[in-house]
Amino acid sequence: MVRNQALNRDTISGLAKSAGVGVETVRYYQRRGLLPEPARPPGEIRRYGEADVKRMRFIRSAQAAGFTLAEIGELIALDASDDRARARELAQSRVAAIDGKIAELQEARDALAGLARACASSQKGPCPILRAFEREK
Repeated sequence: MVRNQALNRDTISGLAKSAGVGVETVRYYQRRGLLPEPARPPGEIRRYGEADVKRMRFIRSAQAAGFTLAEIGELIALDASDDRARARELAQSRVAAIDGKIAELQEARDALAGLARACASSQKGPCPILRAFEREK
């Protein structure tokens, strides 16, 4: 059984499954230049190795950190060039974007908490939460 799993991971569907994505996502990453497309021997299928699995994990982790696919491509290229300054700059840019999103979410949280308190403090008339969501911006 373990041997079959290892063999299945060598295929594009196995690679996709191990990365938690669909086959079309793997193909998309290949078209974007994020993942190399292995050679296809005549009459056979393409085989993927451990380096491909690691690359897929890198891409997925970088996406989870908020990097765009273009930025991920740049990070991959930077890995080969050892340009630590640019990699640090990209990371700092992501941190600033995340900080902005946190501030935006905190503001939304505080506004909603205030509406919930206002709704709880009065039993008359419509709940302020409902009124707030009816307003146009």
